[in-house]
Amino acid sequence: MALRALDNTLPMASAERPKKLPKLSAAAAAVVPAASPEGKRKKNDENSAPKATTEQAVEYVRSEDLQPVPHPKAKAAGLVAELDSKDWIRACDALNDARRLAIHHPSLLNPILGKVMLAIVKTMKSPRSAVCKTSIMACTDVFDSFGNLLSSASDDAFDKLLLQLLLKASQDKRFVAEEAEKAMRAMAASMPPLPLLRKLKAYVHHANLRVRAKAAVAMSQCASRMDVATMKEFGMSAMLQVAAELLSDRLPEAREAARGMVNSMHAAFSKEAAAAREEEEGAAAAAAASWESLCALSLPPISAQSVSKIVSQSQSQ
Repeated sequence: MALRALDNTLPMASAERPKKLPKLSAAAAAVVPAASPEGKRKKNDENSAPKATTEQAVEYVRSEDLQPVPHPKAKAAGLVAELDSKDWIRACDALNDARRLAIHHPSLLNPILGKVMLAIVKTMKSPRSAVCKTSIMACTDVFDSFGNLLSSASDDAFDKLLLQLLLKASQDKRFVAEEAEKAMRAMAASMPPLPLLRKLKAYVHHANLRVRAKAAVAMSQCASRMDVATMKEFGMSAMLQVAAELLSDRLPEAREAARGMVNSMHAAFSKEAAAAREEEEGAAAAAAASWESLCALSLPPISAQSVSKIVSQSQSQ
């Protein structure tokens, strides 16, 4: 038994044992951030704004702002390969080069126009909206520069281009759809209406409602540029039947386009009838009778009545 000291002093406190730190698992240890060079941990503030990621932006250049190509022959020679680039920035640059060639050097683009159109169709399918919109802008410049595109490119190339334009005009992305609608207006305004109308007729029965509507709008624009002789070459009865069918479409855009077709046909028909009977009395009545006879022979009674109603409303305005 140990004896206590007689000086009444308390025994010295023994040194405290160091506390054990809790062990961290390997997964938890990986979460702990490494110390910064200053020996301090990086601040992790959940309220701080995330750092913006820098991405290359594509500038959409207006047609009137595009300058001529410095070396057009060399650029035209390598254009198709550049359009096929997997680098989307290079593809956009190549599309702008195609636009500049179409505007300022069409004679150099014309020999390779078919291949260029197929390459443009491929870029229109790109998931990147910038590439898609730039390719549609290229279509607009090609239509404006070449006019009758069917005479410069194969039917296959134009058919693929037309389908893509109709699909893009039917998209939910408004800035892409609006650019496609602009390209289709340029197409309808620059190309001869008869061959274009024949191409568009195939899309009147498309499964996609929006594609049908966009095709109907383009057909109405073609009809507004046609005289009665061109309409007869297409077939007056066939045009009336297409318009009557679109009058019962589910989308208002298609129905409005069909009414435009009917009014264009009636105006051209009446103009020809008036010119043929300008010296006869009752020319207007005879033209009206001829129009009603055409509708009765070409359409079912209900459809003929709908067409007559549209004409009456147009004349009363």
